[in-house]
Amino acid sequence: MSDTHIGRRRVVAGGLAGAALPIASQTVERPKAMYGLIGQMLAAPGKRDDLLAILREGTAEMPGCLSYVLATDPGNPEAIWITEVWTDKAAHAASLTLPAVQAAIAKARPIIAGFPQRFETTPVGGHGLKA
Repeated sequence: MSDTHIGRRRVVAGGLAGAALPIASQTVERPKAMYGLIGQMLAAPGKRDDLLAILREGTAEMPGCLSYVLATDPGNPEAIWITEVWTDKAAHAASLTLPAVQAAIAKARPIIAGFPQRFETTPVGGHGLKA
């Protein structure tokens, strides 16, 4: 092996070893993880459209909400699927204190029959989302 080849290996190995060491003056901020919810809500019999109307009106302006999608379930005439994406979990929690959201919850409560399914997710991107 030539001296040039051995010298190159030492430089590459030294560079890789140095890259693995943290640099004290450099702080790396990780972006906050987005927060997602996918849930099924059941309306009282015959009240799904009323419930959808309430959910639409109480969710127009929610800081930190990146996506809020309401969908009907073709297999269940009383079911609604709600898919939400938030900048983070704290933004979702804060939304529950907004006057418009509180009013929508109070108005909807009498016609909500249940919440049979709820899943928390960590969205990583997708059409319409800014990661």
